[in-house]
Amino acid sequence: MGSRHFELIFDHVGHYGRFQKVLYLICAFQNISCGIHYLASVFMGVTPDHICRPPGNVSQVVFHNHSNWSLEDSGALLSSGHKDYVAVQLQNGEIWELSRCSRSKRENTSSLDYEYTGSKKEFPCVDGYIYDQNKWKSTAVTQWNLVCDRKWLAMLIQPLFMFGVLLGSVTFGYFSDRLGRRVVLWATSSGMFLFGIAAAFAADYYTFMATRFFLAMVASGYLVVGFVYVMEFIGMKYRTWASVHMHTFFAVGTLLVALTGYLVRTWWLYQIILSTVTVPFILCCWVLPETPFWLLSEGRYEEAQKIVDIIAKWNRTSSCKLSELLSLNLQGPVGNSPTEVQKHNLSYLFYNWSIATRTLTVWLIWFTGSLGFYSFSLNSINLGGNEYLNLFLLGVVEIPAYTFVCIAMDKVGRRTVLVFALFCSALACGVTMVIPQKHYVLGVATAMVGKFAIGAAFGLIYLYTAELYPTIVRSLAVGSGSMVCRLASILAPFSVDLRSIWIFIPQVFVGTMAFLSGLLTLKLPETLGKQLASTWEETAKLESENERNSSKLLPTTNNIGLEKTEAITPRDSDLGE
Repeated sequence: MGSRHFELIFDHVGHYGRFQKVLYLICAFQNISCGIHYLASVFMGVTPDHICRPPGNVSQVVFHNHSNWSLEDSGALLSSGHKDYVAVQLQNGEIWELSRCSRSKRENTSSLDYEYTGSKKEFPCVDGYIYDQNKWKSTAVTQWNLVCDRKWLAMLIQPLFMFGVLLGSVTFGYFSDRLGRRVVLWATSSGMFLFGIAAAFAADYYTFMATRFFLAMVASGYLVVGFVYVMEFIGMKYRTWASVHMHTFFAVGTLLVALTGYLVRTWWLYQIILSTVTVPFILCCWVLPETPFWLLSEGRYEEAQKIVDIIAKWNRTSSCKLSELLSLNLQGPVGNSPTEVQKHNLSYLFYNWSIATRTLTVWLIWFTGSLGFYSFSLNSINLGGNEYLNLFLLGVVEIPAYTFVCIAMDKVGRRTVLVFALFCSALACGVTMVIPQKHYVLGVATAMVGKFAIGAAFGLIYLYTAELYPTIVRSLAVGSGSMVCRLASILAPFSVDLRSIWIFIPQVFVGTMAFLSGLLTLKLPETLGKQLASTWEETAKLESENERNSSKLLPTTNNIGLEKTEAITPRDSDLGE
């Protein structure tokens, strides 16, 4: 059944009536849980200040010329950039110098002076570490001592999660085409709850990482299939706004991470509370019907007719007979278009030199959007001031960013908005680097501008990519861009970790990529108000005509909404963050 005939169904039962609104809110609500799990590691995987634990009970603590510190508070005195230590005297008379990753025993124990030039022996931290608990009572790092020579294990927490996101988007997209959207929505949502709770009760680091990996797979699977599920129920008149604002609910998840992190400072309890957000959807998802379009693709016409009748009843409109529409479709030339799309491979994105350049530019924009999105979020705890407020504010600015995209892209064009957003994010990164660290309020404000801009670019690139390519490779273009996006999300945590070498490395990476992407985007064609092509030959012809007649074309978005969704199947792309 072709896309144009699908629209006839919505013309009868309603493009966005009461049924679609309720269904949209239920499914979009679950995006909040996805946003939560994608960024939960911001606080769960934080590394507090720490020192090596002494081999016995301490009777006195000395740090420089002060001797009234408790050993539990001494970890905060040692900054990672200095080679300071804390001198302690044990109850048995031994004197030890405790640093972040080692401890030394003094040979001379006659006096407890901080400065010591005598001989001493260095020992590893075999008794563990003492962590500063002023901000966090416990994290995954403190639970399994992921510091010093085990620091690299902590650095893998978020990248391995994002690798699970990559696999989940492909795996569950395939299952949704084979088993149906509804089954996969229920399975992935239940998995999010079960794996989320299991991660909180993990007995060791490797179990924790395994449960987080599977949690990432099901969360990503829900984002992909949930997006397609919702879009298959909404008419093209409202599809663009509905698709962009699915990101808004993801941003709400970021706000809940910040709020929960502020109220709960114990990582496993924090994880349990965040995992319960998915419970309302699990209780409601059993009432969600299968999409009539998937049922029709499986030849289950009677079931599809029942769903269409239910939609019409909820929307208080007249239903339609699918048998009549199907008979029209059998005579139409569009019925075989999905089969044609599946025959093409990645080489078709490099049809000629011009198209190859376009593809590489689009991939770079996808990479930059994801790298910037996660770098800004993960680096929020390093901006100074209140870490929880920082993440909350960086999540808040995403919401108006998506609204801005929906309005501006129809007023000034997709390319103009995208270039503006990329250059603004690059400028924000540059300004951040010249703001003194003591003025952290300005730094946070600048980061908010950067997150707003990169969020706008990230929200627009999916739609823009779909319009840049003809029907025969449209799903392939968006799917390949999404894979590049996932690669960036895997690398983003490493970029933030490199700030231990130089604090502005994340800003340099994101700013440079955003500036370069903005320059290359200027070479891309504008797609506002342009007719969609089916082949590369049509694309070249239309672009040639558009250059001559651009001033006469009227802007519109409705003509692309349905074709875009029809061409992209769940297994082709990751439609989430």
